[in-house]
Amino acid sequence: TIQTACPWILRYLAAAAVLARRSPSSTATPAAPTSTRVKHALKEIVKVIQTEEYQYTDPLTRFLNFLYVDFDFEAAQRELASASAVVQDDFFLGEFKDEFVEAARGLVSEVYVRIHQRIDIGDLSKRLNLGPEEGEKWIVNLIRETRMGADAKIDLEKNVIEINRPPLPVYQSVIEKTRGLAFRTQAMGAAMARPPQ
Repeated sequence: TIQTACPWILRYLAAAAVLARRSPSSTATPAAPTSTRVKHALKEIVKVIQTEEYQYTDPLTRFLNFLYVDFDFEAAQRELASASAVVQDDFFLGEFKDEFVEAARGLVSEVYVRIHQRIDIGDLSKRLNLGPEEGEKWIVNLIRETRMGADAKIDLEKNVIEINRPPLPVYQSVIEKTRGLAFRTQAMGAAMARPPQ
């Protein structure tokens, strides 16, 4: 109903998803890990944005689309700059511009780190719209304040971050994927057994 009645509200849902990525207990740092509930909400909002792209689009929705659907970091960087201007000019979001930019940088770095094992600090700084010096400080703080700290090693000579993640055992990934399978199958069987109304 939001999609049909007022699709422009997607801008505010996108902004809320970006701004709410931090759990209330970690308001001190925008680089804190995202809670499971927020990750799920963000995933749902991205699905809605992707579905309604034909009807409504703006820099905030395009930023999330480029980041989570296309994994196009260059386009996400451009849209983050545009989204920053849009947030600043928006009546409701204007006072949250700095928080929005910091949280969006956290999202970009989170996605970038998740799909890369070797990260050039200069390249990530550019993707976060930061200068080399400021970017290096931001990335070091990110590593220090998140779960990534134990897995990451900074090589200042090569100016790269090496991330060593232990591989997930196959049986564990199978268990994760089939966790609710029995319940879902039972619910589907019960739904099919019900007489039509």
